[in-house]
Amino acid sequence: MRLIAHRGNINGPDPENENSPKYIESAIKQGYDVEIDLRIGLGLQLGHDESQYFIDSSWLNAFKSKLWIHCKDFNALTYLTERKFIGFNYFWHEEDDYTLTSQGYIWTYPGKQVNKNSVLVDLEGVNREADCYGICSDYVGNLK
Repeated sequence: MRLIAHRGNINGPDPENENSPKYIESAIKQGYDVEIDLRIGLGLQLGHDESQYFIDSSWLNAFKSKLWIHCKDFNALTYLTERKFIGFNYFWHEEDDYTLTSQGYIWTYPGKQVNKNSVLVDLEGVNREADCYGICSDYVGNLK
């Protein structure tokens, strides 16, 4: 099962560091995939509610096999779809029960039915027995 650190979190929310490139890289070095929040403003930026950290496409490319890119605005979604980046896994959603990622995984809202192709968003990290492809949580360290 893929364990996906929500915004880089492993042992609980950390608003001061979430979505920062170094925090994300640390989670990847510890063996986790990471869900990131991508925005396009004056360039590529990471941040949940607002743009916080500038990155470039080479940073995204370096970690693409471990990133689950949540496009937070239409510009980010357009950027990724128009460039047809190979190997990138991205999606857009708000509070949909399900959304399909660019690589065909079912990104699943908490508490909804899953299958073997689903990634369950479980921010509390309590669904260790979920029969799915992966779990995205702020507490992936508890799920190992």
